[in-house]
Amino acid sequence: MKGVLLVNLGTPSAPTAPAVRAYLAEFLSDPRVVKLPRLLWLPILYGIVLRRRPAQSAQKYAQVWMPEGSPLAVHTARQAGALRAQLPEVQVEYAMRYGEPSIESALRRFADRDITVVPLYPQYAESTTASVADRLPPGLRMVRDFHDHPGYIAALAVGVRRHWQRHGRSPMLVMSFHGLPQRGAEEYERQCHASAERLAAQLALAPGEWKATFQSRFGYARWLQPYTEPTLVALARSGASRVDVICPGFVADCLETLEEIGIAARERFLEAGGREFHALPCLNEAPEWIAALAAIARAS
Repeated sequence: MKGVLLVNLGTPSAPTAPAVRAYLAEFLSDPRVVKLPRLLWLPILYGIVLRRRPAQSAQKYAQVWMPEGSPLAVHTARQAGALRAQLPEVQVEYAMRYGEPSIESALRRFADRDITVVPLYPQYAESTTASVADRLPPGLRMVRDFHDHPGYIAALAVGVRRHWQRHGRSPMLVMSFHGLPQRGAEEYERQCHASAERLAAQLALAPGEWKATFQSRFGYARWLQPYTEPTLVALARSGASRVDVICPGFVADCLETLEEIGIAARERFLEAGGREFHALPCLNEAPEWIAALAAIARAS
């Protein structure tokens, strides 16, 4: 292996409606993401969704935007830099499935085709991992998933323990994964639960001390359940005063973790009677995660 290409989902170039519109147009046009017939979906996308959603999403992005740019882009670039230091003999680049830098432009930077592509999605799904594969030249090595990789699970556990050392331990740890439409997501659902169970085992959590949930619903189809926000509201209403939430399906903080969980879900939990809400950071540039990432790339 002479090269590693990290690939994450993507992000708007700025927290503005035009930038979000351009990003969503590319993202939601992917047949892997929205599986409706094109003749039905594209008029809805361009006639309704891209007229209404960009301004709303831009406001959310503005709440979490970093001085250096989008959190997802910033952390992915930092992860690539940290991996270069971990693997000095290997050329490491990064790309986004949607937006910039594109997969095609990143591949052109490699001097050698002995490359391993690592989609930064721990659990396999057609709408994420398979969509990355669609953009790769035939024969290129790609990591399919790492949902049960010991280094990945151990890095998550270290992050939780580190948080507990600083802030105390909550009686409930909610593990929130990105949701998908239920139909066709059986393997993804199994892998999410496997990751959650392995993390709970690493942390020696009893069955009543953790829950696996799914966030980020879109549209009217039935999505994977239980849903994160209603679960948090139910916990608060049943008397839970504190909850810790971790997002094991995201290796870098982004809109879904910082705004959807860290702001919106926090507000719902507190409004429902909860008193203390902790959104744990993603793996980001934690040294344990970078070491695991190197091991995942080497093992491919």
